[in-house]
Amino acid sequence: MNQVSAKPTPIYIGPSNTHSVAVGYLCWLFGFLGMHRFYYGKRWTGTLWFFTLGLLGVGWLIDLFLIPSMDRQADRKYVEGPLDYNVAWLLLVFFGALGIHRFYMGKWLTGLLWMCTGGLLLVGWLYDLWTLNEQVSKRNGEMVR
Repeated sequence: MNQVSAKPTPIYIGPSNTHSVAVGYLCWLFGFLGMHRFYYGKRWTGTLWFFTLGLLGVGWLIDLFLIPSMDRQADRKYVEGPLDYNVAWLLLVFFGALGIHRFYMGKWLTGLLWMCTGGLLLVGWLYDLWTLNEQVSKRNGEMVR
């Protein structure tokens, strides 16, 4: 009797799409403050852009062409899951001092703390600019398991 061995067909799973080019360009409008660099997880250059107004505008203009590659790098680096990076970032940028992004991530206690203290007098908001991608990635990893 001849048995045909059925091998499982490998499934190609491409890179995740954790970040959006459109949101990156929206953040680029505030790029002289480094928002697009923070959005894509580039903390140090985001901080440099923040304090130098986008390297006096020169780095900000160059980034107009670098956003697609920054998006691909972020998509490879961060864990995809039920929490959407774009929603978390938009909440941080527009309502960060109120802690709405923390409520979105299920961090109710620190969300309340941010709400009552104006994002810990904006120091916590700056901390979240530095770490939001990692926070969402960690929560997504926990929720997927």
